[in-house]
Formats: sequence, C-alpha cells, structure tokens
Amino acid sequence: MVLKMVFRVFVDGLAEPKNPGIGTYGFVIYRDGKKFEEGRGIAGKMVTNNYAEYVALVEALNRISNNKDEEVLVFSDSKLLVSQMRGEWKSRRGMYKAKLEEARNIASKFKKIEFIWIPRERNKEADKLSREAYSEYLRLG
Repeated sequence: MVLKMVFRVFVDGLAEPKNPGIGTYGFVIYRDGKKFEEGRGIAGKMVTNNYAEYVALVEALNRISNNKDEEVLVFSDSKLLVSQMRGEWKSRRGMYKAKLEEARNIASKFKKIEFIWIPRERNKEADKLSREAYSEYLRLG
C-alpha cells in the first residue's frame, strides 16, 4: 500500500506602501504536518496585492510540481484568489490576469488540489514572510 502525502500550502501577497506598490509574497509549504519549504520575494514594482497573491501561489506550486499525484490543499486569506481558483468568480481585466492563468495552468496538473479561504489570523507565517520580503527590499533599496 502506498501512502499519499498531503501538502498544505499557505500563500500571501501584499503591495506596499500602497496598492499598487512594491509587491512582495510569502509562502509556507507543509508536507504531512512537517514544514517542507518556505519562500519569499519581490513580485514586482507598481503591482497590486492581487498580483502578488498570485505570484505567491505560482511560486509555491512550482516548488511542489514534481508531486502531482499528491493531495494539495492551498490556504489563502484572499477571497479573490480562492474564489477565482475554484472557478466561482470570473476574472476581469487586471494586471494579475496573466498570473491567474499561469496559476490555473500549474494547478490543473495536480490530481487533487483544493483552495480554502482562511482568515488573516490563520495565515500569519505567509504574511510574515511577505512583510519580511518588503523590509528586505527597503533595506537593500
């Protein structure tokens, strides 16, 4: 009997000091309850928080893309991201649309992937990483 692994992926993005602004992202990936990987970075300059959210998702899914047979649960405090990835909300225009399509393309390759909205308080690790990325950007100029 082969045991399936479960990935829990937490993603967050922000734009500072205002939206649009410097976009940063953070993600944390757990595999069967143990931290598997985390990451943070710059999503771009003069981008929206929605764009940064999708960059976080794309980056995180790319990190586990060799595990397409495993179950993936993606958690985000962005109702827009969760609702669009579930197919419940349509996407209009917006600078994030290309990243949305990229995320959908990557997500479609997983056998089982689910998107779950969580309140911001339950997304503290990914939020902290996105804020650290912004602080690092300010420090390095």
